[in-house]
This record gives sequence, structure tokens and C-alpha cells, in this order.
Amino acid sequence: MAKQPENNRVDKTLRKLSLEKEAPKGVFVLLAVLFVFSIFLTSSISRSEATAVIFGIPFEIKSFTGISSMLGNICLICLAMLYRKTGYLTALALILLQFPLMFINIFIRSNYGNIPGLFNNILIILAITFIYFGNRKIQAYQNHIREQAVTDRLTGLPNRFACSELMQDLLKRSERFAIVSVDLNDFKSINDTMGHETGDHVLKAVADRWMSLANSLKTGTVDFVARSTGDEFLIIISGYGSLDDIERTITDYKTDLERKITIDDCDYYLSACFGYAVCPEDSDVIDNLFTFSDAALHETKKKGSGSRVMRFTPDVFSTEVSLEIERKIRSALTDNKILCHLQPQYDMDHHLRGFEALARLKDDNGKFISPADFIPVAEKTGLVDRIDMRVFELAVQFIGNVTAETGADITMSVNVSVRHLMKNNFIDDIRRVLRNYNVSPSIIEIEITESIMIDSADNALQRIDELKQLGFKVAIDDFGTGYSSLSYLNSFPTDMLKIDKSFIDNMSLNESSKQYVAMIISIGHTLDLKVISEGVESDDQVNVLKSIGCDYIQGYVWGKPMPLEEANRLVASRK
Repeated sequence: MAKQPENNRVDKTLRKLSLEKEAPKGVFVLLAVLFVFSIFLTSSISRSEATAVIFGIPFEIKSFTGISSMLGNICLICLAMLYRKTGYLTALALILLQFPLMFINIFIRSNYGNIPGLFNNILIILAITFIYFGNRKIQAYQNHIREQAVTDRLTGLPNRFACSELMQDLLKRSERFAIVSVDLNDFKSINDTMGHETGDHVLKAVADRWMSLANSLKTGTVDFVARSTGDEFLIIISGYGSLDDIERTITDYKTDLERKITIDDCDYYLSACFGYAVCPEDSDVIDNLFTFSDAALHETKKKGSGSRVMRFTPDVFSTEVSLEIERKIRSALTDNKILCHLQPQYDMDHHLRGFEALARLKDDNGKFISPADFIPVAEKTGLVDRIDMRVFELAVQFIGNVTAETGADITMSVNVSVRHLMKNNFIDDIRRVLRNYNVSPSIIEIEITESIMIDSADNALQRIDELKQLGFKVAIDDFGTGYSSLSYLNSFPTDMLKIDKSFIDNMSLNESSKQYVAMIISIGHTLDLKVISEGVESDDQVNVLKSIGCDYIQGYVWGKPMPLEEANRLVASRK
């Protein structure tokens, strides 16, 4: 497509952003002033008969003439290099203004001492001329490269990168704006039935139409139209009075799009879905704004033809986040990148009992994703059992190696989801892992949630019996948060109760919570079970738990979850 006219707003915007990255005007003035100063300084020094003593050595002041002259030359070269044509012409004018005085001194006053200065100026003229024309070639190439970097080749519109640059500029100037993601409906059918060449012509027609609308200012807002990829476009809307103005502008583009497009005597009627996010109300981070507008767009498409424009809301984003987290989980499982961190467990005298194995997941930037975010997604998508097995394998490998190396008598607790526990191949899977790493089940503790005693009591009892017969320990996790009866608890062949962190947090706030924790500990001991409290974070909580007979604690007060290497060092240090 032919390049848009030079006076259109897109070209002006991109050129303005490019020019703002050049050297500041203040430096231009400073260089010019320094050059004039160097001329007067050179003239004064050259006529001086004085001497200066430096490090005990006398120097004639006029011997420094070359230094001050060089300062002026540097200023001229910098002008030509940094400010292109303006700098070159300014530098040339400053030099040429000296020539009349030099000719007078040489040819009229017979002051032949100015001859070196004359040749110096001629050489500087040649130098800045070479610099200027060399820079012109470089600049032309850079402009070509930049145009390719910020322009969509098919439509001539700016691209996503250009949008990012404009958004950065708007943020820098604290201007409000909206980013709109647009997806043409059923565009694939045009490519499939009429061919990609016709599809390209349709995209060009849409680009021309929207570019004309943006340049006309008929929307009442300042609009910047870009093509993202394929049949997706972006619109940046600024200069609006209220949020209602944004949707009115979007409606203008929607209406303009839906007018008939004729290509090769065939008529096409297009429609599109629009999703947008507003800065700074929704976010003031560029990547987030792109993500949020895309999320709103996808939600619009899911709702079908009845809803064509939607603004981002956190509820909209939750679905997109879940999909993205699911993608990361699947990728981590495929590439064996599910991590295992270990949180130490201690008895009340601070002797190491063992560890709880915890699943960890990193995003593409190497930052950890909270288990509170990825575990629910894993459960919902049926991936949690695969995560369980990966963590189980890493934990068993660790405990096998560390006990063989140190002889430590410690236990490894591993969480198992209800879904995984009930799978027919669960027992076979964990036995296979134990055989692979030559680990006894007696040092492995399987943690299951209390809810299993309500949801699947009979099936769970059968499975727990199998685990006990194999030699595993069994712990009831998050005890106290459900509604299990004592009869269920008494019938389950368990070894440990784990008190949920929420009760530990409230224990120091009121006496009733403390008494509730004491009651759970008492029930556990009555049933000949050990009791461990999770989420212990202060010495006061440790003292209270010790006073009411708790057996073990786990929490930040004595140890945060740690990588396997750090856990290995912890075991070695406590031999």
C-alpha cells in the first residue's frame, strides 16, 4: 500500500516521538555559546605576553592557544553530529563568520600568524561536511529501518510496537487514554472462499477507512489506529472528556466498518468485536493494558453477536488468567519444570521431624506463581494429579538420597488430592516411584484433606487401608476447617492431624480460638494421633502450642519453604 500523505496524524505522531529522542535543544545552545566563548578565549590568549607556572615549569599563556581552538572545533563537530542539517548549517555559519576577519588580518594587516587558523577552519569545514553527509546516509537508513519497525507492511498502518511507543509518551505526559483491541468477525471465511489476496485487499480497505476517520477528527477524540496482526487492529483513544466518549468513539469505528466494502465487484459486509481498557483507571502499565484489552475482547467474542463492545473488568480477566496459568502448567509438566520446595517440620524442642513437599511453578520471566493461583486451576483442569506425581517423585528422590548420605531419621510429607487418591492406578504409581529410588514407605507420609471424610468416606477408607498396609503414614490435612464427625475420624487409620493455619492465626487474638486448638490437640491425643500445627509464625504461638500439648509445628517461625539443595544442607547440619 502506498505510504499515507505526509500531513496525516499518524506520520506526525511517529515523527514527533522520534524527534523527542534526539539531543535536547539546551545542548544545542550550550555548544554554540561554548564555541563563541572559545573564539574570544583564543583571541585573548594569542595576544597575551604573560606566563604561567605549572608544576614549577613556566609556560607562555599563548602556548595554550591550540587548546582553546580545539575546544571550539569540538563544539562544531558535536553540532554537526547531533543536530543534523540545523547543526551543520549553524556550525558552517559560525566558521564562515570568522573568514572576513582572518582575511583582513592576513592580507591587509600582514598578520601571518592567522594562516594556521585559516587552514584549521578549512579543515573543520571539510570535516563537518563529511560528517553531515555521512550522517544523512546513516539517517536515511535508520529512518527506513524505523519505518519497517513501526509500520505494518500490508496496510501501512502503525503496528503494535508503534502503539507501545505512543502509550509510553502519553504516560510520560500523564494523559488519560484507552487501548482498544479489535477483531474482525468471520474474516477467515473471506480468505477461505475468496482467497488471501482478496482478504488482503479487504484489510487494506478497512485500514484506509479507519485511517481517514482518525485523521478527520469527526469522533471528537484523538485516535491512533494500528494493525496488530492478522485481522486484529488496535485503536488508542485520547483527548476524551468522559468514559462515555470512549464508547461513542468505538461506536463510530464500528459503524464505519459496517458500511459496505466493494472489492473486484464483490460486496463485503464486516463486523467486529471490541474490547478496551482505560489508563490509568484499569492500569498504568503498558503490558497490562494490552493484556486487559485483549481479555475484554475475548470475553466479547465469547458472548456472541449480542455484545460487541466490552470494557475490561477483573471478572473478565479471571478467565484469561486461568487459561494462561493452565498453559504454563501444561508447559511445565511437558518440560519437567514443576518444582518441589520443602518446608521443615519440628518437634516442640526444635528437633527436625522432616519436611512437607510443596509444588512450585514459575512463569516465563522466572517469577514464582502463587500456589493459591495455580493449584485451583490444576484441580479444575484435572492436572493436579500429574503435579502430585511430579512432586511425589522429587520428594521421594530427595528423601532417599539424603537419608542414605546422612542416616537422618526424618519423614517426608506429601500432599495428595482426592482426585488423585481415588484413581485406580494411584497405588501402582507410588509403588513404582518407591522402587525406582529404593525408598521405604515407612518414611513417607501421605497428606489428605479432611473433606475426604465427608465426600468419599467409604472409598477413601479403603484406599487409606491400602496405604497403611504398604507401610505409609497418613495425615489428615487442614483439620478443623470441615465438618467431619468423630466417628469418621475414629474409623480412619491415620497417624497425624494437621491443624489449619487459620486457627493458629486467631489463637493469639482470642481465648476461644486457643481453646479450640487445645480441643483438637486433645481429640488427637485421645485417638492416639500426633498433632502438628501449620502456619506458626511467632514465638508467642510456639509457646502457646507448647503449653497446650502440641507435638509438632510447621511455619515461618522456624523455617520457610526452601529449594531441595537448601533442605539438604539443613539435614546435614543437624546430623
